[in-house]
Amino acid sequence: MELEAAKVIAMGLAIGLGAIGPGLGIGMIVSKALEAMGRNPEMAGKLQATMFIGIAFTEALAIFALVIAFIAKFVG
Repeated sequence: MELEAAKVIAMGLAIGLGAIGPGLGIGMIVSKALEAMGRNPEMAGKLQATMFIGIAFTEALAIFALVIAFIAKFVG
């Protein structure tokens, strides 16, 4: 296998596998926040703000995977 083909495969695997965890995490965060808002609507404001902070931190993991994918593709 040529080096360029190996780099493309590594990039695809890095971003593909690196997006699975954050995708599941964001789904769980939103699911539980909506469940909590349904049980206690008065707390919706606080829950929504906390939910967005959790989503941002979880999404950062996918961005790290993207950076690693680009490093695997263009460096080396």
